[in-house]
Amino acid sequence: MLRTITATRYVTPLREGGSLPAIVEADDDGLYVLKFRGAGQGLKALIAELVAGEIARSLGLPVPEIVFMELDAVLGRMEPDFEIQSLIKASAGLNLALDFLPGALAFDALDAHSLDPILASSIVWFDAYVTNVDRTPRNTNMLWWHRRLMLIDHGASLYFHHVNANYMERSQLPFSAIRNHVLLPAASALSEVDQRLKMQLTATTLQHIINLVPDAWLANDAEFADPVAHRAAYLDYLLDRLAHSHIFVEEALRARDQLI
Repeated sequence: MLRTITATRYVTPLREGGSLPAIVEADDDGLYVLKFRGAGQGLKALIAELVAGEIARSLGLPVPEIVFMELDAVLGRMEPDFEIQSLIKASAGLNLALDFLPGALAFDALDAHSLDPILASSIVWFDAYVTNVDRTPRNTNMLWWHRRLMLIDHGASLYFHHVNANYMERSQLPFSAIRNHVLLPAASALSEVDQRLKMQLTATTLQHIINLVPDAWLANDAEFADPVAHRAAYLDYLLDRLAHSHIFVEEALRARDQLI
């Protein structure tokens, strides 16, 4: 289960993020990067952040702790920036946050060839599986923290759920955007990690991750009868995509062949 904590102080916005996330302090005295339900793509971005992040964790990839965070609109009253005030007000209730990593350094594209090929290939495989478009040389969404690589910002993953309710129409797409992945040149073990990661990511694990999504985040989609049906659609998509992983692996291999 994910911990649920409460935001107690708005510290500062992170303006490099398109959805204007922020560093906040919580009632456990920790600092977190808060992703607002009232921003950008709304709850679906939070669902993607949660599901993709926990899939990465289940695969042994390094991801900061993810927590649910309650936000009271009163936190925005003292903010002079009207945009921030409006965002906090629109995000009252349950949001999502990641552990803040103080002193972390941004991953540079030039660092790619210094990574172990198994790790690089595992990250490429994971991003192709969850259709993450945000791991490019321009926006790597990776940090060095205490000399360890950390994966962040997965809200742009699972973009199939922005299209329509028939998720299965997109479960076997090859994900051509993998050609832009910052680690693709270093991903020389894609076929090897495909077999290993498929075995690690079981139906039970995926069901557990999908069950973490709060009912309230799934309840207002008119395409589904209820949160149970909505969860089932996510799970069916993820299982089918996993069963046909050779499709996105072959696409990644083709893209890599064009680079080297």
